[in-house]
Amino acid sequence: MSQGSDVILSRMMALHPKIIDLTLDRVWQLLDALGHPERRLPPVIHIAGTNGKGSTQAMIRAGLEAAGGRVHAYTSPHLARFHERIRLAGALVTEDYLTEVLAECEAANGGTPITYFEITTCAALLAFARTAADWTLLEVGLGGRLDATNVVDRPRLTIITPVSIDHQQYLGETLAEIAGEKAGILKRGVPCVVGPQEEAGLEVIEAKAARLGCPLLVHGQHWHVWEERGRLIFQDENGLLDLPLPNLPGPHQIDNAGAALAALRHLGADAAACEAAVTRAYWPARMQRLTQGPLVEAAGACELWLDGGHNPAGGQAVAATLARMPARPTHLVLGMLNTKDIAGYLRPVAAQARSLTAVSIPGEANTLTAEETQAAAARSGIVAETAESVLAAVRKIAAADPSARILICGSLYLAGGILKENG
Repeated sequence: MSQGSDVILSRMMALHPKIIDLTLDRVWQLLDALGHPERRLPPVIHIAGTNGKGSTQAMIRAGLEAAGGRVHAYTSPHLARFHERIRLAGALVTEDYLTEVLAECEAANGGTPITYFEITTCAALLAFARTAADWTLLEVGLGGRLDATNVVDRPRLTIITPVSIDHQQYLGETLAEIAGEKAGILKRGVPCVVGPQEEAGLEVIEAKAARLGCPLLVHGQHWHVWEERGRLIFQDENGLLDLPLPNLPGPHQIDNAGAALAALRHLGADAAACEAAVTRAYWPARMQRLTQGPLVEAAGACELWLDGGHNPAGGQAVAATLARMPARPTHLVLGMLNTKDIAGYLRPVAAQARSLTAVSIPGEANTLTAEETQAAAARSGIVAETAESVLAAVRKIAAADPSARILICGSLYLAGGILKENG
């Protein structure tokens, strides 16, 4: 009797915990045992960056699929189910096939030490190599240089979305050090689309590209994107595109759309594919309006939103999005991991929040307690209290302020739990 993927994933998590140990040695060993599936992938587009990787990938996928392409896509982490990480030729991996490739990787690994992300990435690459498609989109898990996805010798294109300070314990304390890790996905002679960067980060990326002879397509130099009269305008050496605003909400999605359009145009996409990129992308838990489930019922007449951003740049994106929305009192329900810069996240958000209710993230060992989050919010000048659960928080806010906007935010792990129950 075959085991379900959940059983195998649980065993992998127990044997090979969710630790981060950046080196490629274990991945190369397993890929070798599997017959090197990474050498048999459809053309690869490899995406690194601190923020915007997933949204940019979702837009590129929408554009390529609108042009008739069959697209593999790998993302992490998942929100509600592991299967979300692996899209085979446009469809989420099936339970049976996921179980099959996980079991094969587990057998090939033979019990030697490997991290959960490494072995599951190898399973994704194995599935991609065995399924016909036109494109493979690989999103870096963490950093770039030593990430388990960084095993493709010659991708068709690389992309670096905005780099900011996050995961310092693994990637370095300064923006230049972190940008150096992201630039580790650059490959000799392979073009790279570069999203908006701070000067210190851009210098590192440009220096690495010069050493490797990588043609760069840099925001503000080779392509430009802006909003004008409720439209998105994109310009590069091929001319001007006048498109609808992205269907993914928030002003930061303009820049993400720009990187996606620069990539698509480089790959020869037509105007219809470019329009589909900005109008048909689907990427949950990024300023997503919730419309069903027990939380929506508890919210009554309140608007209920969900966002998984969790670092200072994510806080800036949330704040900018809220500032552009129709005026409503906004109440935050916040849960965060203790590895994140909560003060940096709250700084930009504070001005937009009428109140904050702190919760701990269910089932997460690294969660900040509700009390710790409340104290951080109070230090940021936000009126804050705690609640036992998100549901309790939503009920209390809705009773006190029936016309409110409620935003559940601060962590993709928190967002994943919410989407499981209300997705």
